Amino acid sequence: MSVATIQWIGGPVLRARMEHPFHVQEAIHVGSRKLLGEVIQLQGDVLTAQVYERTSGLKPGDRIEGTGRALSVGLGPHLLGQIFDGLLRPLGGEDELFVRSGMIAQGAETLRYPFEPAVAADDRVEPGQSLGRAGEGSRAVACLVPPGAGGRVAGIAEAGDYGLEDVVCRIEREQGEPVEVRLAQDWPVRRPRPVADRLPVGAPLITGQRILDTLFPIARGGRGMLPGGFGTGKTILQEALAKWCDADVIVYVGCGERGNEMAEVLDELPKLEDPRTGRPLMERTVIIANTSNMPVAAREASIYTGITVAEYFRDQGRHVALMADSTSRWAEALREVSGRLGELPAESGYPAYLSSRLADFYERAARVKTLGGEEGSVTIIGAVSPPASDFSEPVTMHTKRYVRCFWALDRERAQARFYPAVHPLHSYSEDAVELARWWKSQGDPEWDRKRQRVLVLLEEQQSLERMARIIGKDALPPVHQVTLMNAELLNDGFLRQSSFSETDRYCSPARQQAMLDLLLKFVSLAEQALEAGASPADIAALPSLARLRRLGEEVGEDELDKIDKLRRQVEAEFHELEGGGDREEGTAKGAEGRGEHHGDAG
Repeated sequence: MSVATIQWIGGPVLRARMEHPFHVQEAIHVGSRKLLGEVIQLQGDVLTAQVYERTSGLKPGDRIEGTGRALSVGLGPHLLGQIFDGLLRPLGGEDELFVRSGMIAQGAETLRYPFEPAVAADDRVEPGQSLGRAGEGSRAVACLVPPGAGGRVAGIAEAGDYGLEDVVCRIEREQGEPVEVRLAQDWPVRRPRPVADRLPVGAPLITGQRILDTLFPIARGGRGMLPGGFGTGKTILQEALAKWCDADVIVYVGCGERGNEMAEVLDELPKLEDPRTGRPLMERTVIIANTSNMPVAAREASIYTGITVAEYFRDQGRHVALMADSTSRWAEALREVSGRLGELPAESGYPAYLSSRLADFYERAARVKTLGGEEGSVTIIGAVSPPASDFSEPVTMHTKRYVRCFWALDRERAQARFYPAVHPLHSYSEDAVELARWWKSQGDPEWDRKRQRVLVLLEEQQSLERMARIIGKDALPPVHQVTLMNAELLNDGFLRQSSFSETDRYCSPARQQAMLDLLLKFVSLAEQALEAGASPADIAALPSLARLRRLGEEVGEDELDKIDKLRRQVEAEFHELEGGGDREEGTAKGAEGRGEHHGDAG
């Protein structure tokens, strides 16, 4: 066991003189309370480490002990449905109000989980293969052969209840020492778990939010960011995505958000019902809470803990969505630790390695073929909190380099109570081109064309609104007035979506297609009616327009037949409008002709 003695302490950073050799990224125990830390620098016989807990009470001369392994977390059947801190220590079930310094997973040694073996003695197993199932019901997980541990099964536990540290299988490798497989397996948080292959874009991650799924879709295994200033709805939108997206497992990482915001998440998420099963949503959710008033170094570690947990469930052949809220606070933790180390700052005081750390995190998202031959994915959606909604600040700019979906939250839309407050002209999705094939397979070959039509119309609206502010909307040419009317219809009837509405808080792909087809049908008929001589006022007075603006509330998931009725109503009203316009024009011409005739007679 390696030993060192503390010489200097500054916040979460300390320096110590080594009596035995240590390794960079080695986990350590500090002081009499055995606070968890990690070696981050070696220089001669002096090590520099960051401590993931409060260092109050530590002093020069205190002892440091090395663990001989990298900072790791235990992965097993105890994860789903639980709430942990940034070091994967459970936050529930304690008698005390606060996490005690040096606390480990209290009571973990007494927890028992049912295990059902899937292999027998003398069977040959490969890395990633399932040795059996552990846990109960929907929370059961496969106990996998660790990477690099393939060989002959020397012994397998019988069906029964076991603790997390109990050995359930022994594997004899052809080369190397035998491997003991426990119910909970440790894995270093900073090392990505290996896979057999990384797969190209396939299906989208359906979020149930129309503006995201239709205009800016994200692929399963994709990377997305959600930047927005204070009060633009980042946390609310991420909660909605956690509840409604079609992922098998949700990992929600609160890495540095304010304590009151995280308390609201911890209060609400466990009460939510899974809309797919009717069971509690927590049964397929893992929450990692590390608020801004918790130790700053642990905030930096929490994001790696979250992605490691997500990769564990991905290797089970599941599709995982990881919500990180927010990576700006995580970057601020990097900045604070870097300042304590005396490193030269880069942009806005952040360390020069900020970009590479963001890359290390986001590039662990992927759709993969697991070592066991199954398909799994990890989709990362990271919230970013740029000061004063300044998207040119370093965290936002560097993150944009590594994500394929950019969902920009707009302060003006949020203040106008427009939800989701995603700005359609400031956002983009690089996955949209590949995902057009999936929408085509769902019976919508014109999906990409319709998507482009909506974006063009919204762009025209922005330029026309600037003109209208100068000369007034009524002074615009009729064609521009109709364009503004159509854009407002798409905003109100399609892009706006109430998370408090039981009818409209979720929208399936089939319903999204039907709604968009109907609204674009109105847009086309309005343009045709204008060319036929109808006025913008006549079009705005159509009775169906008010219903279309409330289309999300008018038509539920099981009421798609109403869309066909609305379509027939829209077509009938435009037919009547164009026919009525022709009759009025004919009447006017007849009166004019009679007037000329009488004048000639006179």
